[in-house]
Amino acid sequence: MRYIHYGCGLDAPDGWVNFDASPSLALQKIPVLGPLIKSVSKVQWPANVRYGDITRKLPGVPHGSAKGVYCSHVLEHLSLEDFRKALQNTYLSLAEGGIFRMVIPDLEYHIRIYQSSNDDEKAIHFMKDTILGVEKRKKGIRSVMEHMLGNSKHLWMWDFNSLKVELERVGFKEIRKCEPGDSSDPNFKLVENPARFRASVAIECHK
Repeated sequence: MRYIHYGCGLDAPDGWVNFDASPSLALQKIPVLGPLIKSVSKVQWPANVRYGDITRKLPGVPHGSAKGVYCSHVLEHLSLEDFRKALQNTYLSLAEGGIFRMVIPDLEYHIRIYQSSNDDEKAIHFMKDTILGVEKRKKGIRSVMEHMLGNSKHLWMWDFNSLKVELERVGFKEIRKCEPGDSSDPNFKLVENPARFRASVAIECHK
């Protein structure tokens, strides 16, 4: 049984199978060309990060083979359609009784901050904090390519209730809010960063 961490970025703990779907990672994995790209890249990926897109089947992960799956600040970067594919693929990868823990920015939290603020520029702060707006449209071929290949914007925001509905539709059960390190499986402590739980919805559920 394995533990799957997708959308890992540069945080790739031992004991977990770490995946990311960054185009720069995919380029660095190309034989012969990869080392050259890596030598000039600003991002140096850890050797134990594999390329894998959760909206498709993760490579080398058979259905029902994972005891635990974790993602943090990943799913908000997906369209609604791809988000649902990601949840379905997460569910399929887990063994019966397997645990899925996720952390995602909390739309309800940001709305509360917006509604309680007396700042005349609170709408601007809301858009920046949720990474929903486009503050400056970049020009030039390089900027256009970075925009096409990048995935930094938030495409869909969530609160606990809406996430619970989506998880139930896939088949998850025992859905609850969670805190760093409160899982019955201690392996999650290896991958969780408590700082990323701030202003976020954190959920644990089971297959």
